[in-house]
Amino acid sequence: MPRYNWPLLPEILRTLFNRPITVQYPFGPLEMPERYRGRVDIQAEKCRGCGLCVRDCPASALELERVDKETFRLIYHPDRCAYCGQCEESCRFDSIYLTNDFVPGTPHRENLTTVLVDRKPEEGEESGGDDEPA
Repeated sequence: MPRYNWPLLPEILRTLFNRPITVQYPFGPLEMPERYRGRVDIQAEKCRGCGLCVRDCPASALELERVDKETFRLIYHPDRCAYCGQCEESCRFDSIYLTNDFVPGTPHRENLTTVLVDRKPEEGEESGGDDEPA
């Protein structure tokens, strides 16, 4: 009768009684590490539309559409984003940051595009001048 060498037998017996390491993702939320770089978000009230984040983004994931000094839109394209955090580093006003959330999946790229800031002059406020009547 041949004699078999079972080098994996101790490993098999050890893992037989342990819980699985995998996570049941669709049925339960994933716990992401604290420093995970997820989608870009912004505190819109702090954003001044200076464009430093747009200029420094190596993947061109941010786009600034400016109408005048006070009216602008900051658009985020997560399909282009490298999640490097350069936009967060270059923002002087600490308005842009990376969350630890996933970017939701979609079959169409255009559905991923997000308008982060849509700043328009308030009612009764003229865009372009900071002069107050005397």
